Amino acid sequence: MTLLVACADDSGDPKLDETGTDDEIGESSETATTSESGESAETTDTSDDLTTESSETDPTTETGESETTETETETGDDEPPMLPLCGTTPPDGADSAPELPTYDGDCPVLDPGMLNEIQSSSGTRSFIFVTPTEIQEDEALPIMVMFHWLGADAQKFYDRAEVQAAADYYRFIAIIPNGRDIEDLVPFRWPFAVTDLDFLMQQDFDLFDDMVACTAEQYNVDKECVSAMGVSAGAMFSSMLASRHGENLASYISLSGGVGGLIKPWQAGGNKMPAMVLWGGRQDFCIAIDFAAASKTLEANLEDNGHPVLECIHNCTHATPPFEPPADQPDLPTFAPAWEFMLAHPYWLEDGYSPYQEFDVLPSPWPDWCAMGAGNAVERVGECMGSECQ
Repeated sequence: MTLLVACADDSGDPKLDETGTDDEIGESSETATTSESGESAETTDTSDDLTTESSETDPTTETGESETTETETETGDDEPPMLPLCGTTPPDGADSAPELPTYDGDCPVLDPGMLNEIQSSSGTRSFIFVTPTEIQEDEALPIMVMFHWLGADAQKFYDRAEVQAAADYYRFIAIIPNGRDIEDLVPFRWPFAVTDLDFLMQQDFDLFDDMVACTAEQYNVDKECVSAMGVSAGAMFSSMLASRHGENLASYISLSGGVGGLIKPWQAGGNKMPAMVLWGGRQDFCIAIDFAAASKTLEANLEDNGHPVLECIHNCTHATPPFEPPADQPDLPTFAPAWEFMLAHPYWLEDGYSPYQEFDVLPSPWPDWCAMGAGNAVERVGECMGSECQ
């Protein structure tokens, strides 16, 4: 099973040779389409079997037998907190997330499983919108905004990440926007390079606000649990979002991204959300970017500014992270660690704290090539499919 092609100029899955532009959306049954009349067209869900089997599964990671966030054992030692923490009651005095942004105009009606369009400061933008197949009454849903890699589009990220199955299992909303193209003065789909103009970056910050605002207007969402995830080009942009426009983010995930060099620097002083930083080992290099070095620079900036860091290092170079469900939890979505990272970190946690700091070893489903703290992960050993950078 493959996900998240982390590539700076990757055409995506070897089975998918298309460029991944918005114009191609609609040329096959596996692609989200938009009709000429402007109406949303249905995104093909390739995860029906997974969804059916997992939609009623308890997503709580069993990390202990305590029934509260912190309990004491008979020996007096604190047990690790039960996860996830999103959706639980914050302690007295905790700082709540600020109110979510509002949309300046009439929001489009959002159609789950469809390619939707919205008017933003950069013009008409499109995104795939995903909710659990069935939403329970009064259920407040976390939000994950996902930024695709260079040689891809929203549809490829949706397919590769098995997003519908994950949304059904873990109970969250996913928003997957399409990036822009060179004719829009954004040659890498997302503005993150030192050559990208700042107003282009602000336009994509506006898009983030607009998509989240219209989601909150039409769905019951958990404002304490809004996260962002990016892969390669999308990961580098997610660091721009987190450091420059992260006031609503409870956490964020960088998969083969980073800062420094040809990438704009981290901007200190913002919200101190926990971050998951992953890359493909010492050989994670694509085009002109050393993603291992860029990821380590990102980690250093994060920790210097009080952000907890969970580090993962696989050995598959610039390629899909080789996450696999644990043998004793075969029904988990393939990329369970990413979704569980989001759900473990509500906004109201104290600055500088992650519940994973309470564990001597990260709990299942985290693999042994992930650890809390920069420099603490041990690079994965095992077979890989090879680099997906072309």
